[in-house]
Amino acid sequence: MTVTATSSAREIAVEALLRIDDGAYANLILPTLLADSDLAERDRAFATELVYGVTRQRRAVDFLVDHVTRRDLDVSVRRVLRLGVYQLVWLQTPAHAAVSATVDLAPKRAKGFVNAALRSLTRLMPNLPAWPDEATALSYPDWVLRRLTADLGPADARAALERMNDRPQVTLRADGYTQDLASQWVAASVEAESGETVLDVCAGPGGKATAMAAAGAAVIGADRNPTRAALVAGNARRLRASVATVVADGRAMPVRPGSADRVLVDAPCSGLGVLRRRPDARWRIEERDVAALARLQQQLVGAATDLVRPGGRLTYSVCTMTAAETLDVDRRLEAEHPDWRATPPPEGPWRPHGRGALLLPQDADTDGMYVLNLTAPRR
Repeated sequence: MTVTATSSAREIAVEALLRIDDGAYANLILPTLLADSDLAERDRAFATELVYGVTRQRRAVDFLVDHVTRRDLDVSVRRVLRLGVYQLVWLQTPAHAAVSATVDLAPKRAKGFVNAALRSLTRLMPNLPAWPDEATALSYPDWVLRRLTADLGPADARAALERMNDRPQVTLRADGYTQDLASQWVAASVEAESGETVLDVCAGPGGKATAMAAAGAAVIGADRNPTRAALVAGNARRLRASVATVVADGRAMPVRPGSADRVLVDAPCSGLGVLRRRPDARWRIEERDVAALARLQQQLVGAATDLVRPGGRLTYSVCTMTAAETLDVDRRLEAEHPDWRATPPPEGPWRPHGRGALLLPQDADTDGMYVLNLTAPRR
């Protein structure tokens, strides 16, 4: 399908889903396609709902697609059927509109088949087949449900996964920057003050770095990925924030040991707390990645201890909820640096979690987040 400036919301959604299947990131490809279109704001919102919704609910949608087709499907046909099923079941679009519009998107050779499959689904509603298991009903990989159930308990895990199937809230800071409240609260917990030197060693795209700079601190924002470092620099310029940007690995920062008043390690992680905002991430991350990321997190936070001045603060945060990336990272840190003192964790919706605090998506309708604040010993 060729997308043009006059393409419909559904046509753009199909193209975006194709690109996502080929490896593109939803939050990058969809804005690009929408920017090249003439869609009205309402239609842009509809395209976004289709792309994000189908991607979040892909496993559940595919179960229903398979139920009404019962045959191997060409990927292009499955992609169109996903769009139709999502409209019928999740958006409750009137059948005549959802079916006809979806058939129009199907390859010519498959139009009759797509029409028959969707008509079959409409006859099943509202008595749809029972979900085969909880992971399919929630539309997550088995391992995500299993891992979070073990780490959070069944009730909290299910509530978190259900909330991450909802649309995320859009929150704006006073300076106009779009940033989830959980991330804003992490930046605030660093308690950067005017005149201090603050290092943000994994700064891309710059949300937390610019927030800390707004408090008057001199912030150095580092990222080893040049593209993400460029995002930090661009956001700092746009917001007129005092952030010096450097391309550097947080495990080998080009700064003098003990020279920072505060260091933030907002580390790369499995991202299991932001799956409603990054809908395709649930299908990208694999269980074996968690252990590798935890090792990287331990290396980053260990290296950061050398950068903090005596009496200064180290803040570790991740937008995930696994024990391996939260409690276990802190246990190793405590064993290697027993003289570092944990400061009281944030209050409000945050839950005490070891020496730090955990924020689940259902607690305040935010991303899932973990934060730990430590004070360096005074030598």
